[in-house]
Amino acid sequence: MKNSNVRVRFAPSPTGYLHVGGARTALYNYLFAKQHGGSFVLRVEDTDEARSTTESLVSMLDDLSWMGLKWDEGPAPKTLDEKGDFGPYRQSDRKEIYFKHINELIKDGRAYYCFLTEEELDAQREEAKKAGEPFRPNSPYRDWSVDQAKEKIDNGEKPTIRFKNDHGEKLYTFKDLVRGEVSLPASMIGDFVIARSNGMPVYNFVCAVDDALMKISHVFRAEEHLNNTLRQLMIIEALKMEAPIYAHLSIMLGGDRQKLSKRHGAASLTDFKEKGYLPQALSNFIALVGWSSPSGEEILSMEQMIKEFSTERLHSASAVFDQEKLKWMNAQYLREMNTEDFFKRSKEFFKSDWKFPESGDWREKSFSALKSSMETLDDAAPLYEMLKLGGELDLNDQAKDVISWESTSKVLQVWKGLLSKAESEYINPEQIDGLINTVKAEAEVKGKFLFMPIRVASIGKAQGTEIKDLIPLIPVSELVLRADKLIG
Repeated sequence: MKNSNVRVRFAPSPTGYLHVGGARTALYNYLFAKQHGGSFVLRVEDTDEARSTTESLVSMLDDLSWMGLKWDEGPAPKTLDEKGDFGPYRQSDRKEIYFKHINELIKDGRAYYCFLTEEELDAQREEAKKAGEPFRPNSPYRDWSVDQAKEKIDNGEKPTIRFKNDHGEKLYTFKDLVRGEVSLPASMIGDFVIARSNGMPVYNFVCAVDDALMKISHVFRAEEHLNNTLRQLMIIEALKMEAPIYAHLSIMLGGDRQKLSKRHGAASLTDFKEKGYLPQALSNFIALVGWSSPSGEEILSMEQMIKEFSTERLHSASAVFDQEKLKWMNAQYLREMNTEDFFKRSKEFFKSDWKFPESGDWREKSFSALKSSMETLDDAAPLYEMLKLGGELDLNDQAKDVISWESTSKVLQVWKGLLSKAESEYINPEQIDGLINTVKAEAEVKGKFLFMPIRVASIGKAQGTEIKDLIPLIPVSELVLRADKLIG
């Protein structure tokens, strides 16, 4: 059913890279919005002024665009120009809005100026620890009048602003779309900060206010935000606003069942892009790390995922990110690519000075022959390096050893002579066995002393990809040039 009232948001903090877990959250938001004909909002949570950077934001938006996600509201990639009726979409530009509501809470006695120093708070934490009790700030300024607080502020002191938790043993109960009914006792927390002493409102306050003011209907976010929900529900209730429906997603784990991070090989979208993964494969894979398709299929297009996505099939248990399974899935997508798209995407993995035959037919044949040997685009580079033009072969120690064999010079001379007589631009696969047998007879060698010199002279490697797959892709003139340079 289409529902234009469905509004979801992805709200990254531009303080680093886009973690693959964050990318999954963005994807789930996108799938839910598109399935319901709703809006996918991109909001920037940059209240951490010291760590937030424009470079990080641009990088994150580029990553989301690379994945194929298009948001309906928020800053555009690269230009950061905003579109939408609920802006600004960067929280650093919304301070006036936040303080309007903070002042309401102060006026209503639901918040207060607090002048506790870090040293005083540390002392209270230590006392709580010794008593074996949870830490809850005990502020002597809790019941001060605004006028009393203003006097200290006028004297140059910079207070935090705390939300006054007067709810005692009240339970805040809500239905989580992933975890079912969740109840959080108000007594879990004490009076909490909603604005820092530097004048910047904190995450929980701005998040709650923005979700309400931007009419966000559903919030999909990571499980670790579950504890923030209590504070946000208190703020929304105090401001007489409407809370969204929450869905707290399972945590992504590495193979060691610890939270996925760089120590597992890759954690950011940039990591995966640089390793040659395809956006379609990564999106498909991460969708299935915490959700399952009702069809039971594993290879799913974005259109299929939009059609099939449902919150009922989101898993609450932590999900393991299987790197080998991702490689397998990426290989399936890579092998289904068209040749033009393959060369467009793989170009960045090739060195700029590599030259290849320019015909479309050669591209088709080379990709068809080599794609089964690739799992990622990064795998294409060493394969295509063997096909580059120019006669230069980068020999490793094993290949150099083959060249040093006493019989190798004779083998290469015969091989070069046969190639020089070829009438076609390329050697056909059917001709290769005949050529090698002729070299065998004329050079009077066999086994490794026959095959390995021909391999090294053709591709510069003593082992690896079958030369029967590669020789037909190398122009005869190039094969002659390579053999000639090794004969010296």
